[in-house]
Amino acid sequence: MRDTTKHQGLRNQLANVLLGKGITDQKVLNAVRKIPRHLFIDSSFEDHAYQDKAFPIAANQTISHPYTVAFQSQVLEVKEGEKVLEIGTGSGYQTAVLLELKAEVYTIERQHELFKKTSLFLPKIGYRPKKFIFGDGYKGLPEKAPFDKIIVTAGAPFIPKALLGQLKVGGKLLIPVGDETQIMTLLIRKSAKEFEQHELGDFKFVPMLEKRN
Repeated sequence: MRDTTKHQGLRNQLANVLLGKGITDQKVLNAVRKIPRHLFIDSSFEDHAYQDKAFPIAANQTISHPYTVAFQSQVLEVKEGEKVLEIGTGSGYQTAVLLELKAEVYTIERQHELFKKTSLFLPKIGYRPKKFIFGDGYKGLPEKAPFDKIIVTAGAPFIPKALLGQLKVGGKLLIPVGDETQIMTLLIRKSAKEFEQHELGDFKFVPMLEKRN
């Protein structure tokens, strides 16, 4: 698994592109500069790895645009040591960004092929979430709740109540809501029953599906 000075230079260029698009969180930009995104996608796409593009990965899923990953990471404002639940491990790139932000990451993947692949791959390149879970993201991870932050990386037709219930007071849930295109939606838990909601623009994700045996 090669990571050359050329790759590092391309990552720096990508970080500059993201800065130009409004990503100003230096911790997020530093994560983009550090993580070898070309290792997360098929080698035939390597020449495109550091462009702001999404690409197909296993199980008919995609690795999101770097801007989308950076945007979600910036909005979450992850602090060192926070407990973060990620719904949709996918390629593991967003997981790696969260780990570079020094979060304690629990990540759930519904596609068994991707779960197996990514849970083996990430530790090989030095990224170790607290726990990999093969399961239904709609249900969250109640046994490890509450979480400081929850990030959903697939398009959800609605906001799952189970995820809202697993947030700490003061915690944030960031989820793309909709069918064909989604509205990036931020929910901040203000009290046991009160949530503040913000809509942050249109995005496009693969659909969030329930676990099927």
